[in-house]
Amino acid sequence: MKRETTENGQKSKADSRRAANKAAYPASRPAGTPKPASKKPGLGGSGSASGRAALKPTARDAALKVLTHVEEAGAYSNLKLNQILKESDLPRQDAALATEIVYGTIQRRNTIDYYLAKLVTKGDKGLSKLQPWVLSLLRMSLYQLLYLERVPDHAIVSEAVNIAKRKGHQGISGMVNGVLRSAIRRREELILPEGLDDTKRIALQYSHPEWLVRRWIAQHGVDACERICAANNEAPHVSIRANVLRGEAAGLLEQLRGEGLDAQLSALSPAGIVVSSGGNMALAAGFAKGDYSVQDESSMLVAEALEPKPGMKVLDCCAAPGGKTAHIAEKMGDTGEVWACDLHPHKQKLIDEQAERLGLESVRTFVKDARELREEFAPESFDRILLDAPCSGFGVIRRKPDLKWSKQESDIKEIRSVQKSILEAVHGLLKPGGILVYSTCTIEREENEAAVEQFLKAHAEFKLDPIPAENWPDSGLGVQAPSGMIRITPDQYGTDGFFIARLRKE
Repeated sequence: MKRETTENGQKSKADSRRAANKAAYPASRPAGTPKPASKKPGLGGSGSASGRAALKPTARDAALKVLTHVEEAGAYSNLKLNQILKESDLPRQDAALATEIVYGTIQRRNTIDYYLAKLVTKGDKGLSKLQPWVLSLLRMSLYQLLYLERVPDHAIVSEAVNIAKRKGHQGISGMVNGVLRSAIRRREELILPEGLDDTKRIALQYSHPEWLVRRWIAQHGVDACERICAANNEAPHVSIRANVLRGEAAGLLEQLRGEGLDAQLSALSPAGIVVSSGGNMALAAGFAKGDYSVQDESSMLVAEALEPKPGMKVLDCCAAPGGKTAHIAEKMGDTGEVWACDLHPHKQKLIDEQAERLGLESVRTFVKDARELREEFAPESFDRILLDAPCSGFGVIRRKPDLKWSKQESDIKEIRSVQKSILEAVHGLLKPGGILVYSTCTIEREENEAAVEQFLKAHAEFKLDPIPAENWPDSGLGVQAPSGMIRITPDQYGTDGFFIARLRKE
């Protein structure tokens, strides 16, 4: 890995701060159906939670901190969760519970708020007047009552009341206790109404914003939209990509199984392995040694579509955190040049760390706005160009559920403008006969098929290039892509949603 001066003389930049924490996510989560009514006594009593040391944070303390930051400041849940867990130093089991509560509460927010409006005074207006931490406490407590079968009702209520007492006055703790007691008494009444149109029904049942459901029904149909929304509430698989410079996936699989892990080869990517047990694979020794990278199976297909060859010169326009950059370099046998660009110095550092960990020498990183890349290189400089474009991210809602609530419909047009600008800036850097791959982690047609179609109309020298079926020998994905475009939705293979288009310059 090298930090380089680009051809036109810009010096690469970097800062020294540590890379952002990787997203924490539980290995498994309940499918999402509310749990049955509990017969357990002791609601709101002085359960075990009150016997803990006063200053020692609990799993629910940590979860509440994260959810309040998300509600108040729009913080990224995955980054804030990792920060709070590190500060709290919770035991592993408690950290897992905090993670479950955070992601589950955000995933089910729409449905939870519908039920809460039936339980609090003045309904929706009453909810809107609550302090952010109180609203977050009620949401996370109701999530546990309705969706976490293994957590006793009395423990949920007891700790919620104790938290409310520590953070607020007696009136707040009394209100929290009353709302949660009412939820348990009226559990059988907490059902969704009948007779809703498809948009409202799916939005409430699977907890997605109505505007997004409306778009997906128009683009994919009612049945597909419902499957996608259901899949977005499932826990993501853990998958890793073997570093082929160290060995093939089959050999790594044998090693992992020898260590007692439940794993199998990916059906989508030749280098992929799905790990069903093993916790955070980024903390394992094999990751530190560079034997593999943690990457979703859909994301692995991008480098396969690019088909880089040894000795080529490749440009990765929006490269952070570097997973696809590394995959490209590995497929090239760490020969040639892989120029990896990102807008921010701290993200350049992430790419550098990936390359160093994997032992890659062909990666050259630099900082630049991708919309200005034509200033840095001579025309027709590259054999391959990857534009993994900035996007709405709606294919990775399982991993980042706050995307559902932080994005607005107007954001899509703004993002589309950026995508178009980058394509216009970089297409001239590709050699005749070269391949440009445009990819996103969204399932939005406006950012995907429509974006490619618009580009092709403006640039007759580019044509869709069918992605060879042999690149995915076991998946059948080649059948999906006779036109050179693949769209994968989260419900199809249990992977992230992704779009890949392969264009060849004549």
